[in-house]
Amino acid sequence: MLISAYLYQELTYDTYSANAKQLYRVALHSNGNNTAADFPNVDVAVGQGIKNAFPQVLDFTRLSQREPVFVKYNEKQFKENKIVITDPNFFQLFSIPFVEGDSKSALIEPNTMVITKPFAKKYFGNSPALGRMVNVGPNLLKITGIIDEIPGNSHFHADAFISMTTFVTATTRQTWSNVGYFTYLLLDKNADPKKLEAGFQKLVAKNVVPEIQHDMGVSLAEAQKSVNSFLFFLQPITDIHLHSATKYEFEANGDIHYIYIFGALASFILLLACINFTNLSTASSSNRSKEIGIRKVLGSEKNKLVWQFLTESVMLTALAMLFALGLIYLLLPYFNNLAGKHIDMLFFLNFKALSLQIALILFVGLIAGIYPAFFLSSFKILAVLKGNSTAQTTGKGGLRSSLIVCQFAISTALIISTFVVYQQLHFMQNKKLGYDKNQVLVINDTYTLGNNIVAFKQQLLNDHRVVNASISSNIPGFNNMGGTEIYAKDLADKGARTQIQTGIYWIEDSYIPTLGIQIVKGRNFYPSSPADSISVIVNEAAVRDLGFGNTDPIGKTIVRSGQRHYNIVGVVKDFHYTSAKQKIAPLMMLPSINSRGSIIARIKTADVQPLLTDIKRQWDLYNPGTPFSYSFLDEQYQSLYNTEERTGQIFTSFAVIAVIIASLGLFGLAAFMIRQRVKEIGIRKVLGATSGSITVMLSKEFLKLIVIASLIAFPVTWYAMSKWLQDFAYRIDIQWWVFVLAAGIALLVAAATISFQSIKAALANPVKSLRSE
Repeated sequence: MLISAYLYQELTYDTYSANAKQLYRVALHSNGNNTAADFPNVDVAVGQGIKNAFPQVLDFTRLSQREPVFVKYNEKQFKENKIVITDPNFFQLFSIPFVEGDSKSALIEPNTMVITKPFAKKYFGNSPALGRMVNVGPNLLKITGIIDEIPGNSHFHADAFISMTTFVTATTRQTWSNVGYFTYLLLDKNADPKKLEAGFQKLVAKNVVPEIQHDMGVSLAEAQKSVNSFLFFLQPITDIHLHSATKYEFEANGDIHYIYIFGALASFILLLACINFTNLSTASSSNRSKEIGIRKVLGSEKNKLVWQFLTESVMLTALAMLFALGLIYLLLPYFNNLAGKHIDMLFFLNFKALSLQIALILFVGLIAGIYPAFFLSSFKILAVLKGNSTAQTTGKGGLRSSLIVCQFAISTALIISTFVVYQQLHFMQNKKLGYDKNQVLVINDTYTLGNNIVAFKQQLLNDHRVVNASISSNIPGFNNMGGTEIYAKDLADKGARTQIQTGIYWIEDSYIPTLGIQIVKGRNFYPSSPADSISVIVNEAAVRDLGFGNTDPIGKTIVRSGQRHYNIVGVVKDFHYTSAKQKIAPLMMLPSINSRGSIIARIKTADVQPLLTDIKRQWDLYNPGTPFSYSFLDEQYQSLYNTEERTGQIFTSFAVIAVIIASLGLFGLAAFMIRQRVKEIGIRKVLGATSGSITVMLSKEFLKLIVIASLIAFPVTWYAMSKWLQDFAYRIDIQWWVFVLAAGIALLVAAATISFQSIKAALANPVKSLRSE
């Protein structure tokens, strides 16, 4: 039920809007000569252009993320990370109700803002917030509306929405060939999205081609190639969370593969429990044989006995459901913390959930009880009344053996999968990144220092504990960069023009040595050199994708959009400037002394706290009133894998539960099977068998089944985990020892489970078991 609640939340993302089935996001697939990338956002003019061109598009709205900024009201000042700009109709299209203000007019005027109730509480307490003026960075904005929080199962979340007209005015150039605006279309109910997509190429030819021709300085024929390489496509908003894996999503998305994995895991847990019930019911059938015989003698028909046993099974399942609800009440806070969800106990107690629980009780009760019901009701009257019920149950050993194999095949598969998941996560977290992330301090919000930023950086360098420092807003591991298209002019002049998409870093000359990035060809930027204003450093991926091959790129010229020319002065070894989940893409690094977002400092000290205290003292001198904020690069890097780590923990927790359930079944089954052989064990002991030999005899039959289960699990799990690993650009090879270790654990668990019963039986006094003979 816990897994089902998790899956329900994941599968119902963005369904809260009344227009959910008609809302689509416009995304971009850029397919250059050697690179392909998907973007979830498009340029400023795309939404209006599509609406004007297609009558089946009823409306459009845009959303654009802003950089983290300080918000100030009177003496209260906080750094806000969730501020966006949007069109006035955004709230109507997404069915977000207003608590105060008018949703239709709140964001029509420039310098207006809509905030959430928690945001209002933070700055104004219990005082009215509507109509107040607040400073958001350099802008003075008026609060014109208040909404409740954005639903948790939404692919975007924000605390404040600023009017689009504050930043996008009548003088803003209406371009098509860049990205930056999440654009949503409201389609007519009868519109066919695929037919609509087919018409987008005409818009590319009309609007994108002239821009590329102008910006890149290429011929019309060359620019027209973008008709096939610059493709807009539509994403249903209800598919974004689980099916979209583009480069710059608004928030970290889920993954449909994990839905399949957890759905299978929940099914396996139920299946293991059902197998337990079937096994234990049939194995213990001799305990009820006389009852069944007497009932038949007194006139009970087979179908009535079947219904009796099925009713018992359903009632046991109902009792288990009550216990489950109690456990959920106790475990829900821990599960929410583990899964990063906000599932309330009321979720399990509404009419819809209770109806599903009743259906689940009936389904599980019938599935688990149907075979035992028919098996028990088929006992022959004379045989059971003569005390010969054992003969009727021993013939079912093949079924019980098959069910044990099934249980431990699932358990072994889950153990193997857990190892692979954690190996892949460890591999990504500890992969060589191409830079040194350890002992690197990131000082945030240094743009607030203004003209004091250089002096503050110099104070850092004067401290012997600071090895190096650099000013830059570009931090490896995060998509905090610009992007552009480039091509190599020298190759283009020879008729070998290759145009690619690349990321952009704006850096100082101290950036590369501070992070320990390796220069493999050429040189670094000269310190504060005007001559380097048209210089560029590229990574190996850019050299390869531009088509240089074995040609030395140093001294060659690359052209970016806007027909700006740069001379390549250096090539750095490829480093993971985004997550290690993604393949290293082309990157160009441009010299800048104006990139003021952060200061990256490499430190060398065993005791960091005194250094931080000294840095804060300097910060307060240069920048009084602004909070000192810092982080460490290695910790920031680890946070990139929070989703995978959380998923691994959930999977492991429930895999352990599945193994325990299988072991409980084996424990009970072993007890019943040994009880049936208690006289045989007594005779063997009388004839001289040792306790050790009896324990081995009783255990080996079960352990053989575990070995068979492992052999079945190996190929199935290898195939499944190989498919899962294909989602990662850099991945491990599944090692043979993982399978051996998993099988060993399964055998160890089974042996420990069986041994208790086996040793107990082997040590029993044979006189007690043979007294009645």
